[in-house]
Amino acid sequence: MSLDSGLVRRLGAQRQQNLLRKLRRVDSPQSPRIQIDGKKYLNFSSNDYLGLANHPALKEAAVHAVKKFGAGSGASRLVCGSLAPFHKLESALARFKKSDAALTFSTGYAAALGAIGALLGRDDIIILDKLVHACIVDAAKLSGAKIRVFAHNDLDDLVHKLKWAADFRRSSANSRALIVTESIFSMDGDTAPLREIVALKHKYGAWLMVDEAHATGIVGKNGRGLADHLGVGNQIEIQMGTLGKALGASGGFICGSRPLIDLLINHARSFIFSTAPVPAAAAAATAALRLVQSADGAQLRQKLHANVSEFQSAIGGRQPNLSGAIIPVILRDESKALKTAEKLLAQNIFVPAIRYPAVARGAARLRVTLTAAHTSNDISRLTGALKSLDTGL
Repeated sequence: MSLDSGLVRRLGAQRQQNLLRKLRRVDSPQSPRIQIDGKKYLNFSSNDYLGLANHPALKEAAVHAVKKFGAGSGASRLVCGSLAPFHKLESALARFKKSDAALTFSTGYAAALGAIGALLGRDDIIILDKLVHACIVDAAKLSGAKIRVFAHNDLDDLVHKLKWAADFRRSSANSRALIVTESIFSMDGDTAPLREIVALKHKYGAWLMVDEAHATGIVGKNGRGLADHLGVGNQIEIQMGTLGKALGASGGFICGSRPLIDLLINHARSFIFSTAPVPAAAAAATAALRLVQSADGAQLRQKLHANVSEFQSAIGGRQPNLSGAIIPVILRDESKALKTAEKLLAQNIFVPAIRYPAVARGAARLRVTLTAAHTSNDISRLTGALKSLDTGL
């Protein structure tokens, strides 16, 4: 069998299971309205929660960085030197997250791979919430650590796994245990019980890593995230986040102690062996951090949360544990999710159908994301379309 014929068979099997994906070319900036194949669509797919991806302040900062530092970074920051925009961004991130230091990566995926791989090995234990992002799962597997998974947000199950880890570590003096969760989960939009998890990690002598990707910029005072909002940020050893969602740029970051960041500089393979991101992205993210902590940022967060409340009220069944801007419409069947998304496209509304492996089999959904840039008319149009289809709303 030739390579291509084998691949065609695999793709055909995916198509039959309604799991085949394709790229859609977009000829416009990210905003509530995007252009696909020459048509304009009302966009409810983006993680650009505050509408900063096309904000003049970020574009101006990026253009200035290109003029001063060029289009590319040349090599890894450890090889050809570390450009000033990255140092400015990392200082701003450390202040923003109230941590000693920060390190940026090319993506959030790279941040997870680098941090977990640098911290854990085969004698260690990593305990994951069942619904953590795929990058954390992949990082856990690559680290070689012993993996345990606790039921989503289930503190009793977490205790069970921590007791097992404590027993194991008594027979292995150098073994370490790391709990990893998200603050706002990327597909369900619900929040982790961080206060309780922090208490448990103290009780059982574990470390804690929290991915604030979908909380950074939109939750808590100045958008510092859920951990700061709950008053436990200084008790979390590893705070992870991304620059490409509410902050409107691109990249990932780890915040924590100075020794942690120094260790990552020396041992995080996704940092050491990657060409540095473009300086324009770092400059844009720094501008976004200034903006989200300003009065304008507070107004954007207020508008975003008002939009989330309006949408939830309109569809009924309000979920009070949603602190972010992700509202899933669960359809379960992959075929139904695809057909519903296509029917919305026919009404010039773009909402992605999320299927396995992004979610479990039989848990397919429409993943609605709202932004501060959406209007009440936009929300009314979406809710009207959803109610006209077989979505259970």
